[in-house]
Amino acid sequence: MRHIDEITAIAAGRKGGQMALDALLSAPKPAHELAQIPEDRWLATFTKCIFQAGFNWQVIENKWEGFEAAFHGFDVDRCAFLHDEDMDRLMSDKAIVRNGSKIRAINDNAHFLQSLRPQGGIGTIVAQWPANDYIGLLEMLKKSGSRLGGNTGQYSLRIIGCDSFILSRDVTTRLIAEDVIDKPATSKGAMKAAQAAFNTWMNQSGRSLTEISRILAMSV
Repeated sequence: MRHIDEITAIAAGRKGGQMALDALLSAPKPAHELAQIPEDRWLATFTKCIFQAGFNWQVIENKWEGFEAAFHGFDVDRCAFLHDEDMDRLMSDKAIVRNGSKIRAINDNAHFLQSLRPQGGIGTIVAQWPANDYIGLLEMLKKSGSRLGGNTGQYSLRIIGCDSFILSRDVTTRLIAEDVIDKPATSKGAMKAAQAAFNTWMNQSGRSLTEISRILAMSV
């Protein structure tokens, strides 16, 4: 596995130099900002990523105002009490994408967010989660949330500003090239190997998971 400086140099060479590369990198939100994100924005972000998974992202973007209206601004308590009549209404609402299992995931994830309140709420939990155990956070979302495994959970955390890596095709290609994994990371062992590599690169560079993830992607 190469030093992060070598991989950064490859990425910089592909993007027109170090300054050009740095301009393409963004830092995650600081912990105090993550902790202050309201529950409804977490539910909205989870929902958008769930509906975009395996679908045309632009269609969801174009319909997003309809989603916000249909789900009452993603008020967690209201979404937690969706009942059969609500499902009938939603399945007839042309302003949203009418996918029954994904709509039910909104109800499930509202309950999930409610369950985290005794621990300080989703914002506080994510803000306090150590970057060197990011895969533990992903596992928590997968086990306790609905349809938040795989890239859906990863993209949700990245979009909302959590320090994160995304195992995209390009990042996976770089991890394979560095002998960190030998195929896309779907097993717990492969996820641990990916986390260990990112931890090493964080220590070498002082950069965040988010920045390193982007550097790896742009080195391919």
